[in-house]
Amino acid sequence: MQVIDSLPDLFDALTRPAALAELAVLVACTALAWGIVRLARRDQTSGILFGERGFDGVLFPLLMLGLTLLARWLLVSRLHLAVLKLAVPILASLALIRVIVRVLHVAFPKSLVVRALERTVSWLVWIGLVLWLTDLLPLVLAEMEAMRWHIAGSSVSLRSLVEGALSAVVVLVLMLWLSASIEARLMAADSVNLSVRKIMANATRALLLLVGLLLALSAAGIPLGALSVLGGAAGVGIGLGLQKLAANYVSGFVILAERSLRIGDMVKVDNFEGRITDITTRYTVIRAQNGRESIVPNELLVTQRVENSSFADPKVAMTTVVQVAYGTDLAAVMPSLAAAVQAVQRVLADPAPAVQLSQFAADGLELTIVYWIADLENGQGNVRSDVNLAVLAALTTAGVEIPFPQRVMHAVPAQTQAAQPPANA
Repeated sequence: MQVIDSLPDLFDALTRPAALAELAVLVACTALAWGIVRLARRDQTSGILFGERGFDGVLFPLLMLGLTLLARWLLVSRLHLAVLKLAVPILASLALIRVIVRVLHVAFPKSLVVRALERTVSWLVWIGLVLWLTDLLPLVLAEMEAMRWHIAGSSVSLRSLVEGALSAVVVLVLMLWLSASIEARLMAADSVNLSVRKIMANATRALLLLVGLLLALSAAGIPLGALSVLGGAAGVGIGLGLQKLAANYVSGFVILAERSLRIGDMVKVDNFEGRITDITTRYTVIRAQNGRESIVPNELLVTQRVENSSFADPKVAMTTVVQVAYGTDLAAVMPSLAAAVQAVQRVLADPAPAVQLSQFAADGLELTIVYWIADLENGQGNVRSDVNLAVLAALTTAGVEIPFPQRVMHAVPAQTQAAQPPANA
């Protein structure tokens, strides 16, 4: 249905004094919608409804559309409407674009394809709006209906294919929205273990996407019975080329279910050590102390040896070595060193630091100081430096000498060198 009869009628209606009143009503609807969003967003974080800044979310255009529809219904019997009639389809198109874009952003936050898809969706929606406003859409649909192909004994038109694709997109977007909402609620449940929440969120998303895909195929007019052939082909593909991908997905659920690796654990995999920051269904992200991140396939974490410093007990033993001169009173020095190390902030009191005579070295007595920490994710070099500084201060206060290698050089007098016969004489 056309919004106005013709473009001259539109220009004529927009130049009437009543258009200013409609414009004022539209501005009031915009201000009211923005005020409602600001009030509702006080205790909310960014998401599908509110976006990053409030006006870029879904709630703002939906409120504007609802308020504009209400205003048009109240004024339709009093004014010859033009601005509000034109604003309703524009706001509806904006709301549709915003819903699709925000859902894709939440469902695939790091995907580069989403940005290109955003522009494509925007262009398609705005082109459809222009065709509908200018009453060209029925002509385009008629031409698309006339373009037909015979596939498997049935006639298929371009219009049916496009409508089926649009229906499939709508169904998938709704499923992604529902999946993102359920995942956000699951991840916010602090009373449940993080690994359990992660596996529940991943399983929910996979199930909803499967249901959405089946519904989308039905909406597109593709019979589900035809999926038996596709399922057989997919089984062959998994058995041949996709077995690694399938193994990674299964391993991801195994890791989350067994809780052998958890988000926040300090692990060492293939000579790469760091803290687990995320576990997805296909890979695990490990962040090292220097900021580098390693993306490790889940199958590798299941089939190979993994050193987990936080699996059963987060306490980790560390050592530092120092030498003291021979003749040092070890009975007095060793307790003072243990007390100095104990005073370091990150060193645990239980187990307490211990000082051991580990070796009779060439230059002095070698002492090994063993101490424990429980926050390995905060780094090792900083706490080792603090311990070494504390040991140095304790030895300096006690007047204990730290030996170092010394070399003595003897100079032969010149006369002695002259008296000696040549080596080849």
